[in-house]
Amino acid sequence: MIRADLDKDPHAVAAMFDGVARRYDLTNTVLTAGMDRRWRALTRRALRIGPGDKVLDLAAGTAVSTVELQRSGAWCVAVDFSLGMLEAGAHRSVPRVAGDALNLPFADAVFDAVTVQFGIRNFADAERALREMARVTKPGGRLVVCEFSRPKWTPFRSAYYFGLERILPAVADVVSSNPEAYRYLGESIRDWPDQAALARTIAAAGWGEVAWRDLVGGAVALHRAVRTG
Repeated sequence: MIRADLDKDPHAVAAMFDGVARRYDLTNTVLTAGMDRRWRALTRRALRIGPGDKVLDLAAGTAVSTVELQRSGAWCVAVDFSLGMLEAGAHRSVPRVAGDALNLPFADAVFDAVTVQFGIRNFADAERALREMARVTKPGGRLVVCEFSRPKWTPFRSAYYFGLERILPAVADVVSSNPEAYRYLGESIRDWPDQAALARTIAAAGWGEVAWRDLVGGAVALHRAVRTG
């Protein structure tokens, strides 16, 4: 069983995702009770994309999120540094590129919109990745980050963290091809900053008009921003 630690060494993270790729989509759907589909749809709507737009879907994994983005009529490319995840999504008819979020293989100002869904938490340097996303996005282009976050209501937050510690590993033992990866998942969610802290990081990376919307009581947050300059 391969898992990463909270230092988020890129090689360890990539190897961990290689190990869960085969059953990744099924495991996510089971663990979220199907809400992952709704979150992908909300991300697409928040990006405000359409025909003629070029969209970067970063940390796209098996490209299931990229397929959702394509429903808008935009041209969308899936980028991930896990070759196993990209291979698991080979049956999906979207462009797929192996790439590092900290050194994106694209020229400046080529995308109209960029999104990362449940992936920024796994980057070794989130602010550097956000700066790279800003670099490849046109001025006025949009960013949406969909990520696990921190519930505001204390009783719900306590129950949520209990679920991450006890229930999530138990379900992953049954469903996932690499349950240890989902123990890391729970730890990384608890270690991740809250909504306001992520908003400050996004702004520090060169994005403006930063705002967010809480989903599921704040267990997930949808951050939006616009490329300045």
